[in-house]
Amino acid sequence: MSKVIEGRMTHRYDGELVVFHIGMQINRWWRPDLWWPAFVAMPRMLRELSLEQDSGLLGYQLLVGSGGPYIVQYWASIETLYAYAANPAQEHRPAWTAFNKAARRVPGAVGVWHETFLVERAESVFVSTKPMGLPKATDLVPVGSNHDRARDRFADGKTNSDQRTNQPRASSIAVAPPPA
Repeated sequence: MSKVIEGRMTHRYDGELVVFHIGMQINRWWRPDLWWPAFVAMPRMLRELSLEQDSGLLGYQLLVGSGGPYIVQYWASIETLYAYAANPAQEHRPAWTAFNKAARRVPGAVGVWHETFLVERAESVFVSTKPMGLPKATDLVPVGSNHDRARDRFADGKTNSDQRTNQPRASSIAVAPPPA
């Protein structure tokens, strides 16, 4: 379990940054035969991406919204995200094919969605929280004195601090191996 990092923290990251939201809606909860395969596909993908050092996935946060579970992912580039999505030898492509086949058979039983954002600049502040979100996916650093205000942090999208908290880049949830 992560410990609370006291003080005002922010993130530092130089380079292309992609924020990818992906989720599902269970529209017929009484039909797990239709939604369970989509539900268990994501943990397999996250596990695969987390184990591959050069996958391009920087980190992620699992959330639950009014429509169902969703994940905010942070990627190093649009190219690595699209390459993963299109690769038939990795978990996503077969899961997407299976989902589309089931969706044609029983339309409307389960929904999936995603949104992709190419981020030019980003600002963050976390005060006395456990590592999470963008700072957990990139570098967690103390807020420097000349970046005390959100406007100043947003002006250059990073902090000027050279201090790090030695937090490893890691996923925001533990992903169990898929059931046998």
